Amino acid sequence: MPRSKKTPLEINLSDPQYYFNRELSWLEFNHRVLQEACNENSPLLERLKFLAIFSSNLDEFFMVRVAALKQQVEAKVSKLSPDGLTAVEQLESVSQRLRPLVAKQHQYFEKVIRPLLTRASIHILDYIDLNQEQRAYLQTYFEQQIFPVLTPLAVDPGHPFPHISNLSLNLAVVVKNPETDEELFARVKVPRVLPRFLPLPEQLSFTPNGVPAKWAGVPLEQAIAHNLESLFPGMNIQEYYPFRITRDSALELEEDDADDLLEAIEQELRKRRVGGSTVRLEIQPQTPESVRRRLMRELEVGENDVYENQGLLGLGSLMSFLSLPMPELKDTPWKSVIPPRLQKLGSFNSPNTESDFDFFAAIREQDLLVHHPYHSFSSTVLRFINDASRDPDVLAIKMTLYRTSGDSPIVNALIAAAENGKQVAVLVELKARFDEENNIYWARRLESVGVHVVYGLNGLKTHSKVVMVVRQEGDRIRRYVHIGTGNYNPKTARLYTDMGLFSCREDLAADLTDLFNYLTGYSRQRSYRQLLVAPVNMRDRTLALIRREITQTQSSNIPGRIVAKMNSLVDPQIILTLYEASRAGVQIDLIVRGMCSLRPQVPGISENIRVISIVGRFLEHSRIYYFHNLGEEEIYIGSADWMSRNLDRRVEAITPVRDPDLAKELEEILGITLADNCQAWELQSDGSYQKRGDALSKEDASAYPQTNSQKIFMQMALQSAGLA
Repeated sequence: MPRSKKTPLEINLSDPQYYFNRELSWLEFNHRVLQEACNENSPLLERLKFLAIFSSNLDEFFMVRVAALKQQVEAKVSKLSPDGLTAVEQLESVSQRLRPLVAKQHQYFEKVIRPLLTRASIHILDYIDLNQEQRAYLQTYFEQQIFPVLTPLAVDPGHPFPHISNLSLNLAVVVKNPETDEELFARVKVPRVLPRFLPLPEQLSFTPNGVPAKWAGVPLEQAIAHNLESLFPGMNIQEYYPFRITRDSALELEEDDADDLLEAIEQELRKRRVGGSTVRLEIQPQTPESVRRRLMRELEVGENDVYENQGLLGLGSLMSFLSLPMPELKDTPWKSVIPPRLQKLGSFNSPNTESDFDFFAAIREQDLLVHHPYHSFSSTVLRFINDASRDPDVLAIKMTLYRTSGDSPIVNALIAAAENGKQVAVLVELKARFDEENNIYWARRLESVGVHVVYGLNGLKTHSKVVMVVRQEGDRIRRYVHIGTGNYNPKTARLYTDMGLFSCREDLAADLTDLFNYLTGYSRQRSYRQLLVAPVNMRDRTLALIRREITQTQSSNIPGRIVAKMNSLVDPQIILTLYEASRAGVQIDLIVRGMCSLRPQVPGISENIRVISIVGRFLEHSRIYYFHNLGEEEIYIGSADWMSRNLDRRVEAITPVRDPDLAKELEEILGITLADNCQAWELQSDGSYQKRGDALSKEDASAYPQTNSQKIFMQMALQSAGLA
C-alpha cells in the first residue's frame, strides 16, 4: 500500500471507530495464548501449559477488569471508553466474545489434549471407571488424608449460605433425610491444601483396560464426591454438582487516610482473602435449574455472570502436570549463557563465588546490555548486586523492588550488604497486584536488618526497575547503575524476555540519584538529563519524539520511522499522535504482546502502521522504543508501556541507549522480531489477529525460511558462548 505523506482531509482522530476496546483486545491476546495450546508443533505438556495459562489469565481478568467494569456500573459512571462503549455495553461485549473462547478451551482439552495425554500414558481417569482395587486405595486415601480437612456446610434456616472464597472449587450437594423425605442443600469445599489431581501408586497406575500408565490418577473433587456418604452419614445422597466462583479482588485503599501504608495494605489483604462481590460463577451444563438458581441467588450474580463449562472446572490446575519427569513431552530445557564480553574477563562458576573477574571494571570499560532469558540473570544482575554487597569499596546500594521471588536471592544480597555495613535503601512497592503479601514479608525482613525501606509515593505505584551502586574509587565517588525492563526476580527472568543496561555514565547516575531522592524524600524533580521518568516527563518526551518524526518527515524527503515493542498500547493520546504520524508518512512498526487499542491499516488514518504480537515459549516483556531521527537514531529501553497508568499513575524509568554498539544490538533484536513468521500474529483492521504462517499458502511458505525469533535469539546466545 502506498505510503502517502499528504493529509488532504480533516479527520477527527478521536472518533471511537478508530479505537479497539481494551478489554476485548485483551481477550484477543488470551485467544492467542489458547491458540498456542492448539499448536501441533509444540510438545504436549507445553500445549497443556498454555491451556492452564489461558485459565489463570481469565481468573485475573475477572478479578480485576470485569470487577472494575461492574464497579463502574454500580457507581453509575457515565464516561465512555475511547471506543465509545458504556461499562454495561463492555460487560455485554466481553460476555459475548468470551463464551465461545471458553467453550473452545474446554472442548479442545476434552476432545484433543486429553486423548493425546492418554496416548502419552498420562491418564486423568474418571472415578466411575476405576476398578475395585483402585477404588479401595482411594477410599483409604480419602479416609486418612482428605476426610479430616473437609467441612460440610449445611444450608437451611439455621445455617445461612456460607461464604464461598475466591477461586474456590466446591460441590453443591443435595441430600434427602430418609425419615422426613425432605431434600436438603449443602456445600463442600474442595481443599486447596491437597493436590487437584490425586495420583495412583505405581502398582495401581493402569487404565480401565489394564494398560500400564506412566501416570494415572483422578480429580480430587471426584474422590470427594464418591465418598460423600462419609460426610453425611444417615442421609441419602441425591446429587452433587461442582461449581467455582471468582470474586472482585482489587484493593480498595484510601492512601490519604493511611498513616501506615504497610499496615493498611495488610488489612486490605485480609479483606481480599474473604473476597469482594462475586463476578463469575462457573458450573457444568448438567447442573439442574434449581441448583443453578439457588447459587445465583445466594451469590448475587446475574445470567451474564454464569459460565457453563463442559468437563473439569478450573483448568489452571493442569499446570501441575508440568512437574512430571517426562522431558520428551516438554521443550528442551534452556540454560542461559554469560554475555560474550563478560565471558572473556573471568570465571563464572557461580554468582556467589569469588573470582578474578571485576564486574565494575567491565562496566567502566563500556556500557553492558543484557537480554534475558538468553543472557544469564544470575551471572549479571544478581552477580552485580552480590558483588556490591561484599565489595569493601561499595558505600551504598539503592534499588526499587516491584516483584521478586519468594526465596529472593536479591533480597538476601541486600540483607548481606546491610550486615556488611553498607547503606542500603530499597523502595518496596507494596501495591504490586497479587504480590502484596510477598512484598510485605520482604519489607519487614529488610527493615529488621537496618535497610532503609520506603513504600513509594502517595497515589503512585513504583514500577521502575533500577539499581544504583555507590562506590569509593580512590579520591572519587563513582555510581554504577542498572536500568531494566523486567522485575528483579530470578525465576521470571528465566521465562520472560527482558533487557537491562549497566552503565556508570555520569548523566545517567545523576538522573538516578535524582529519581531516588524523588522516591524517598520530598524532591519534586521536574527535569532529567537522560531519563524519561513517569509521571514527570515521560508522556511529554514520548509525544515529542513521535512529533519530531512527523516534523522531519514533512520537512525532508526522508520518511520517518518508529519501531516500538511493549506489552500494551492503550493510551488514547499516544494512539492519536501515532495516527498523526502515519498520516504524515511516518512508517511505524509496533510489537505489542497484549492489549492494543490502536486500529492499524485504516486508509487515510493508519495505513502506515503495522502491529504484530509475539506469543511463544517465553513471555515477551521487554520494552524497546526506536526513533529514526533522520538517521541519527535514538533507541530507549525501560519499564513503561504506552498505557495511561504507566505514563500518569506510576513511577517509571526509560533510558536512552547511547553506546552505538549496544544500539545496533537493540536494532538487530527489533529487526529479528519483526521478521518472525512462526510466532507472530498480525493485527487486522477489524481487530482480529492472523498468524503470519497461516496466511501463506503451502507454495509461499516453502519459499520463505521459517523465522522463529525466540529460537534465533537462543541460537545466537549459544553461538556467542561457543556452544553451537
